[in-house]
Amino acid sequence: MNHDTYPDAYIRGILNTVKTIAMVGFSPKESRPSYFVFKYLIERGYRVFPVNPGHAGKEVLGHKVYASLSDVPEPIDMVDIFRASEHVLAVVQEALTLAPKPQVIWMQLTVRNDEAAKLAEDNGIKVVMNRCPKIEYGRLSTEISWIGVNSRTLSSRRPQTLGKGVQRMSLKESSD
Repeated sequence: MNHDTYPDAYIRGILNTVKTIAMVGFSPKESRPSYFVFKYLIERGYRVFPVNPGHAGKEVLGHKVYASLSDVPEPIDMVDIFRASEHVLAVVQEALTLAPKPQVIWMQLTVRNDEAAKLAEDNGIKVVMNRCPKIEYGRLSTEISWIGVNSRTLSSRRPQTLGKGVQRMSLKESSD
């Protein structure tokens, strides 16, 4: 697979299929990107397991933090990696010891490890590198356009079609 670009159907297929996500490198600090993504994915209905040995046993937003992937108490569909590229191979190697193996290894923005990607793909696991599931979900569900991104129109006025709270859009391809 070419890891420089991904077809929308590939990303959409992953985000529509996975239900459980282990977030390796999660930070409980509210200002960290991993915290934003963690909260966003939970709000979209995913079961997210934060993984960080330095915070193991703590609870964040009602979710227990785990020390390692093998400590997560249920099967993991996707491993979302918030670690530097040089640490990814070890995460993939640990993921391969799980039974069942995850369906997807997802490396966050700026994270790329071709050796780890090849190892995962050789073991039947889909790989995404240098992407954020929060951004991809927002883009593919059109949530991101609610705030004027890519619409060529910016406004401080709230769209009239939105209700109260977080509206969840579908990742299904439109039939237009």
